[in-house]
Amino acid sequence: MISKNDFLPSKYTHTIAQGSFQWSAPSNIALVKYWGKKEDQIPANPSVSFTLKNCKTITQLAFVKKETDGNFSFDLLFEGKPKEDFKPKIQKFFERIESYCPFLKEYHFTIDTQNTFPHSSGIASSASGMAALAMNVMSLEKALNPEMTESFFYQKASFLARLGSGSACRSVKGSVVVWGNHHNTKESADLFGVEFPNKIHENFHQYQDTILLVDKGEKQVSSTVGHDLMHDHPYAERRFAQAHENLDRLSMILENGNLDEFIAIVESEALTLHAMMMTSMPYFILMKPNTLEIINAIWKFRKETQIPVCFTLDAGANVHVLYPNNVKETVLQFIKDELVVYCQNGQYICDEIGCGSQLIIDN
Repeated sequence: MISKNDFLPSKYTHTIAQGSFQWSAPSNIALVKYWGKKEDQIPANPSVSFTLKNCKTITQLAFVKKETDGNFSFDLLFEGKPKEDFKPKIQKFFERIESYCPFLKEYHFTIDTQNTFPHSSGIASSASGMAALAMNVMSLEKALNPEMTESFFYQKASFLARLGSGSACRSVKGSVVVWGNHHNTKESADLFGVEFPNKIHENFHQYQDTILLVDKGEKQVSSTVGHDLMHDHPYAERRFAQAHENLDRLSMILENGNLDEFIAIVESEALTLHAMMMTSMPYFILMKPNTLEIINAIWKFRKETQIPVCFTLDAGANVHVLYPNNVKETVLQFIKDELVVYCQNGQYICDEIGCGSQLIIDN
C-alpha cells in the first residue's frame, strides 16, 4: 500500500531559473458523499464523484528563482487583480505540502487564477482551485525531475490537492473518481483519488448536470466545521458503513446503467448528507425553502413523465439536476418552465460530465 512517505522527493536532477505553467481543473459533484474527516484531510468514508466539464478554475503559476531561501513568497491575483483575502489559504496550503515539495521556498511565485463560473455564484471553488494549483506545482516538480512517470505525476497531484481541500483530489483526473479506501475498488486510497476502474455504461456518457443557484450567499456553517461535527455524531458509524454499501451498489450501477437504481442512491445520499447536518450538535440546516420546492417539483415531474431526472446536493442550498444526455432538451425545458423561478436572479449553470485537469501553457 502506498504511504505518504512515497511522495517525499529524492534529490532533483535538474535546475530551472524561471518559467510558467497554466492548468485548468474542474469542480466535481459527489454522488456518494464524504462527510467527516480525520487528521491530514483523511476522509472518514469513501466517496465517488462526477468530474464536471464547464465549471472550472484556470490558474497560471509564474516562478522566478530567489537569491536566498527563506519564507514562502508569492503574489496572488484573482481575475488579474490582487486578492489579499485568498492569500492565507495559499500560505496554509504551501505549509502543508512543503515537506513533499521542498523547492517551494526557492522561488517567488505569481499565482493568477480565475473561474469560468461567476464569483460568489454559490459554486464551491476550493476543489477546482486547489486542484489547479496542485497541477501547476507538480509541473514545476516534473521540470526539476523529468524522469517522473505520468502515473506518479497525477497521483501526487491528487495527493497534494487533497491537502488543500479534501474534495480537490477528485478534480485531477477522470470522469468518475473514487476517493477513500474501499474494499471493492481497485487501488482506492485515502491519500488520493483514483479513476473509477471499471467500464462505465453508455447511459452515463455525457451525463448532464444543471446547477440551480438557489442561494449565492456565504454558508452560515463552513464545511470544515460541519466535517468536525461528525466526530461525536450519534449516527456517524452507521453513516460511514452506509457510504461503503452505497459505493458497492453504485459501482455496479455505473457498469450496468440502471438509471432507476442510480436515482435512488444519489437522492438518498444527498438527503443523508443534510440529515447528518440536522442531527449533529450543534445542528444546522443549509437547505433553503426553494431547495425543497425544487426537489418536490423534480419528484412530481419524474412521476408524471417517467423521465430519469434526479437531484443531488452539496453542503449548501444549490441543487444539481442530473439526467442523461438523451433527455436533455425536455429536461432543460422543464427547468426553464418550472424551476428557474426558485433560483436566485433566475440563475443556473449547464454542465456535464468531464475528464479532469488540462494543461494549457507549459513554458
